[in-house]
Amino acid sequence: MSYIVSVGMECHAELLTHSKMFCGCENAFGGEPNTRCCPVCLGLPGALPVFNKEAVKHVLRTSLALGCTISRRTIFHRKNYFYPDLPKGYQISQYGQTPIGIDGFLEIETPEGDLKRINITRVHLEEDTGKSLHSDGLGYSVVDYNRSSVPLMEIVTAFPPDIASGEEARQYAENLRLVLLYLGVSDGKMEQGSLRAEPNPSIRKEGSEAYGTKTELKNLNSFRAVQLGVEYEARRQQAELEAGKQVLQATYGWDAEKGVTVLQRLKEGEQEYRYFPEPDLIPIEFTEDEIAAALASLPELPLAKKRRLIADYGVSQGDALQLIQDQALANYFEAAATGAKDAKGVANWILGDVARLSNAANIVPYASKITPELLRGLVDAISAGTITGKIAKELIEEMFTTGKSVQTLIDEKGIKVVDASVVIDMVKRAIAANPDVVAKIKGGQEKAMGFLVGQVMKEAKGQARPDDVNRLLLDALAELP
Repeated sequence: MSYIVSVGMECHAELLTHSKMFCGCENAFGGEPNTRCCPVCLGLPGALPVFNKEAVKHVLRTSLALGCTISRRTIFHRKNYFYPDLPKGYQISQYGQTPIGIDGFLEIETPEGDLKRINITRVHLEEDTGKSLHSDGLGYSVVDYNRSSVPLMEIVTAFPPDIASGEEARQYAENLRLVLLYLGVSDGKMEQGSLRAEPNPSIRKEGSEAYGTKTELKNLNSFRAVQLGVEYEARRQQAELEAGKQVLQATYGWDAEKGVTVLQRLKEGEQEYRYFPEPDLIPIEFTEDEIAAALASLPELPLAKKRRLIADYGVSQGDALQLIQDQALANYFEAAATGAKDAKGVANWILGDVARLSNAANIVPYASKITPELLRGLVDAISAGTITGKIAKELIEEMFTTGKSVQTLIDEKGIKVVDASVVIDMVKRAIAANPDVVAKIKGGQEKAMGFLVGQVMKEAKGQARPDDVNRLLLDALAELP
């Protein structure tokens, strides 16, 4: 029996603001437990919340970037449940038909290179909870409320789900993170919990229109865990159905060490949260001017940038994907590649030697002394035949430490590419000195050619053009009896 996998996604992103959602406490990761708290985020009697305007702007911009319709008027609700990390006994969130963003989408790429739209039903704003810390050694749990009331954005995909595999779930989460980074609204650090992807996988028999019971997966702290968790849960649900059992609507945690999902609790029904409007907060109303200003502030988004880099500069899919992982790195590439004779070469140098040198110095490539103009000059010098690739690899080390241009280094070192008329004599000497290698080449061992190339380049001290060496060697070998 074949089964179809369907995956809804709920993603939570902590927002980059200076203060928390409803109070003036610092919004920052870590710190000594319970040191970034006040009566408001601890839910003490008489404390009143005031919403963070910057957090609202972040959600507005994200909603627009995801193609959402904006609710002109939206309110907060109380979501009631009792858990130690929720000091008020309720979470301030948004509920109902007026979240900030409605009916948007995010695109992912199929293996064939086509775009697949993942529909999004809502983007809303809420507050984060505290953090329960469980220790087997202590025998009891403790709670850190530093995270309590940190502004949190939730992005929920539509039903019926568009995601049909663990791979697509991973790609959706990766693309969403990049969008948030490009917008500057979240740091997207899954390992710190500032981005949490919670898939809701279900399976149904092929041909059936009725969707199966979904489960919710938590504790996924990497994109690989998102994919593996969905794939494992689909197999587990299939085994349950084939054993004649029912799939329970429940929350499962991901055990990364064992590679399995673990039952945490049965899923609450919506009615159990007893939602009602938050009486202590006024409604939020957006004007047309505010929406227009937010829309105008949006940058080019990562997937669009990737496809444009491929189209405009001829870079490979893999190189473009690496470049867009860092918005500033992609901009650095474009600044260097614009007007360059070999844009693909610029990408190769950035992702190769410039990245290697930068990693060793513990900096990012665009913060190094190799400016876009210096890099373009290096690549153009190679394209023009002024220097060889081997010489360039030596010069870029000095460019990285000194910030000197390639022309300055060429002049200082007196570098000059060996002319082809001189290379031919080197070729003849290499052939004469290595008759056994020549015999192997004549016998069909073409790889032996590399040895002769190396001998010529060694004599030329790396200052001969590789194209000249290969061409002259082939010509000379062809003339031999």
